[in-house]
Amino acid sequence: MKHAARRSNKVAPLARRLGMGPKEWALRVDLAAAYRVAAHLGWSELIYAHITARVPGPGHHFLINPYGLRWDEVTASNLVKIDVDGNPVDEQAYGVNKAGFVIHSAIHMGRADATWVFHTHTLAGMAVSTQACGLLPIHMYAHNFYGALGVHDYEGPSMRLGERERLVASLGNSPALMLRNHGLLTVGRTAAEGFIRMWRLERACQIQLAAQAGGALIEPSPEMCRQSQALGEEFLTDQAALGELEFAALVRVIEAQDPGYKA
Repeated sequence: MKHAARRSNKVAPLARRLGMGPKEWALRVDLAAAYRVAAHLGWSELIYAHITARVPGPGHHFLINPYGLRWDEVTASNLVKIDVDGNPVDEQAYGVNKAGFVIHSAIHMGRADATWVFHTHTLAGMAVSTQACGLLPIHMYAHNFYGALGVHDYEGPSMRLGERERLVASLGNSPALMLRNHGLLTVGRTAAEGFIRMWRLERACQIQLAAQAGGALIEPSPEMCRQSQALGEEFLTDQAALGELEFAALVRVIEAQDPGYKA
């Protein structure tokens, strides 16, 4: 993304001091921005849940938040780089959450296009994940995921490596996953893709809970849901790549509040 390239140029000296190339530094700045945006939107929950990004190169490494810090404390330099076995790459000042490692390493290994993985424990997302009906196709945001939302049955907090294969199977080729009794997960090739999918999935869950409290629901026909999904994808990519304008708009909010995430 263009704004990511501009930010990476400003902080290139720090990247060099930390022994990082420009691509990894740009990725770190975007990931730190994603954490700040998510915190701004109220998606964080104490120090739990994660957003991760796979580092380019043959090492199969990915970046994750330092365990113990709030999402609004994440910066480009304090992100932790680990391998798919959970081992830190180089010296790290912080540890990582094991459940986060299990979930995110599974998706990064299992989906070549899942450069970015967003996983949240929001009130609306967790609430809908407990409903037997799952996400209902009752409005246009939900239609973004019509026939394209994986479901993963609850196995408790994800602390066992054996769950990784089942997580990947549950996600399949979908852009998003509902973890039953747990929360939401989206993937993307870019920060913007993963973000806009999570924003619309989270919004879909919020609307569903509000609609269920208001009386009988109107559910469009399957044909109309499919049409709405296609038109929704056209709408989201009409002027720019998927999620690029929306993510950039919120990064500008974060930039105005505290540009320290780039440090």
